[in-house]
Amino acid sequence: MKKRKITLFISSCLMALGTMAENVCISTSTSSLVVDATKGKELKFVYYGAKLSATDLKTVGEFDINGGGYTNFAAYPTYGFNCDKEYALSVVHANGDMALQLVLEDVEKRDGGVTVFKMKDKIQPFYVNVCYRVRPESEIIETWTEITNQEKKTVRLTRFDSGSLLIRRGNVWVSHLYGSWANEGMLCEEPLNAGMLVIENKDGVRNSHTSHGEIMISLDGKPRENSGDVIGAAICYTGNYKLRLNTHDDEFHQLFAGINEEASEYQLAKGETFTTPVLALTFSREGLSGASRNFHKWGRKYMLAHGNKVRDILLNSWEGVYFDINEQGMDQMMSDISSMGGELFVMDDGWFGDKYPRKTDNSSLGDWMVDKNKLPNGVPGLVKNAKKHGIKFGIWIEPEMTNSVSELYEQHPDWVVKAPGRDLQMGRGGTQLVLDMGNPKVQDFVVSVVDNLMKENPDLYYIKWDANMNISNHGSQYLTMDKQSHLLVEYHRGLEKALKRIREKYPDLVIQDCASGGGRANWGYMPYFDEFWVSDNTDALQRVYMQWGTSYFFPAQVMASHISAAPNHQTQRVIPLKYRIDVAMSGRLGMEIQPKNMTDEEKALCKKAIAEYKTIRPIVQMGNIYRLVSPYDKQGVASLMYVDDAKQKAVFYWWKTETFVNQHLPRVKMAGLDANKKYRIHELNRIDNEPLAFEGKIFSGAYLMANGLEIPYTHNVDHHKKTAWASRVILIEEVL
Repeated sequence: MKKRKITLFISSCLMALGTMAENVCISTSTSSLVVDATKGKELKFVYYGAKLSATDLKTVGEFDINGGGYTNFAAYPTYGFNCDKEYALSVVHANGDMALQLVLEDVEKRDGGVTVFKMKDKIQPFYVNVCYRVRPESEIIETWTEITNQEKKTVRLTRFDSGSLLIRRGNVWVSHLYGSWANEGMLCEEPLNAGMLVIENKDGVRNSHTSHGEIMISLDGKPRENSGDVIGAAICYTGNYKLRLNTHDDEFHQLFAGINEEASEYQLAKGETFTTPVLALTFSREGLSGASRNFHKWGRKYMLAHGNKVRDILLNSWEGVYFDINEQGMDQMMSDISSMGGELFVMDDGWFGDKYPRKTDNSSLGDWMVDKNKLPNGVPGLVKNAKKHGIKFGIWIEPEMTNSVSELYEQHPDWVVKAPGRDLQMGRGGTQLVLDMGNPKVQDFVVSVVDNLMKENPDLYYIKWDANMNISNHGSQYLTMDKQSHLLVEYHRGLEKALKRIREKYPDLVIQDCASGGGRANWGYMPYFDEFWVSDNTDALQRVYMQWGTSYFFPAQVMASHISAAPNHQTQRVIPLKYRIDVAMSGRLGMEIQPKNMTDEEKALCKKAIAEYKTIRPIVQMGNIYRLVSPYDKQGVASLMYVDDAKQKAVFYWWKTETFVNQHLPRVKMAGLDANKKYRIHELNRIDNEPLAFEGKIFSGAYLMANGLEIPYTHNVDHHKKTAWASRVILIEEVL
């Protein structure tokens, strides 16, 4: 029998091999994803994992085609045939037909490393493009779909995932994040068993409080940080999502990820294209930390606003005064952070409102005019004072929201999310409401909030953008009644339109993504933001756990981590300042604690820490993470480190997480260093009366990775300063 010619894409190159199908390979430098793209047939999954050689690529393709098993599964399954299986896309055609039978028409290459598999239903003029993209110097494969209706009438989309992936059954584990307000980013690790694991969000506005839209899948047993095969997946979307891991009666798990279709049936008009958000995939043979490093590098280079810049050290006013804003107090705080060596002051909530001055959380949102009783010289006066102190100035806003007690609501009650003819349901303070971002007039208003601030204050450097309410009552006063199911999708289309306009107009503006704390930690938001507030909970011990989980997908550069007061305002726990500093220094360092309330000794310690953080900031914020001992393993200690690309410098963190008499903690082996290089050890933020035994000593990278260092369980301080807490930050520098 004469063999047909096939075409292979290997890292943008074409290569002809003989076989019975047309396989296409999308590759990064370390991974390959292969699909069977035979024209006139359904697009089939063949392989995803470590990068294949040309020999293995040919063999794997032929093996699966001739009975290996993978190609029994569609790369993008649709509903209508094999109805007992899970699917990524389902529709209802205008004539009531619920079936889709997609066949491949063509494979197209677009600029930017995009490969497009163009499919059409066998019967209807209904088209689906399955897209994959690999960007230069990236270990991430991005996938999404473009769904186009060319039928005579509207087609209803009832499920519309971004992509799917097949995973061979075995000793497979899943790591994912869960939590709540003040307890975000907590880690759950569990084996993947029969049935369906669903990770979803239904908040409507914020999407990373109760769950995260990212998972790690460990393919060879219980997750390990620096060894083992791992697939990482992240849905990059600002709205409601759903991730499903289905284990049926066959040999495979199936991953599906996309917009949460619940309450969001979409009516796709004739000629309209619905583009799903990106699903980002990565494969690593270096464990969870290896997959994290892939996401961090891709995120900094392609997804994050100003991803090539380190972040400033700031003082935020919130835990210092809450709503009790006044000009004298703000000036004092600016002077304080300047004297500590900080670079930025941010005035939080409570600065605005004319008819309804903002004194608590129950009024004034939307009335973005200065309360002159609090700030006689307005925001320009504060910007001027910041310059006087040699620092930058930032301000808090919550532009997507209003209160029923506000001039904005009095003037535009039709702008809020509300079912026509039904009662309002209010949130924070008993009066908070969500503006309908699907309404173009609301989008214009949101952009004008930033416009007005920037026109009056062109030197305004930083905005803290908050969002403190979910969509609790479904309904849009803007959308027609036959399009009410579009609310949750249109909200986020409108939000992105507004954010794009702001970014285009003010490309240098630094914007923090805050949403009742860490409610918007998702790569879908990050092209428009520079960082996010990990949590309203600033307790250092709990932050060890929250920041550990968050680091699975997000680099330290975006994780705002502030030194808090003691007792902590959320947990009332009393933790020594040294420990609070050491935890905050593992992210983007900032302060909630007010210098005016600190002793001279505490001020000196903070000032020294800020100076030392500046020396390690490029390593921490732009370096490669290696998580070493997890706090979730309950060994009494947590430890991680960051290493620069050249493996010349590293920063090692060690925090004791519990204290018992006659306690035995593991000796922590380091990772990521060059075994053949020599490194000098220097402790930062030292409070001990005597240096550590290895201070200034030189070790080989091989020794540090094989043995680590023996970290004392306590600090060598005067008796009246002893506590149950202990932590270390160690700078490791190559000796040339």
